[in-house]
Amino acid sequence: MRITGKGQVTIPQRIREQLGFLPGTEVDFVVEGSSLRVVKSPRSPGRGKRIVENMRGRATKALTTDEILALTRGEE
Repeated sequence: MRITGKGQVTIPQRIREQLGFLPGTEVDFVVEGSSLRVVKSPRSPGRGKRIVENMRGRATKALTTDEILALTRGEE
C-alpha cells in the first residue's frame, strides 16, 4: 500500500467492515514510536445517532406518536 501525494491511504474494505469503519466514522491517529494506529474516535457519534441526525427535520407530515405507532403496526 502506498501513500498518495495528498497523504491519503485506502483502508481495505475487508478491514473497514471488520472494524465497523463506515463512511462518516471519525478516527484518531495514535503515534507509538515509529508506528501509527488509526482508531475510532471516542467522540464519534454512533451509527444510530448519525442516522437520527440525518433524518431530523425531514418529516413532511405532522403525526402524533400514536399515529406513527399505528402505521408501523399496520393498524387502520
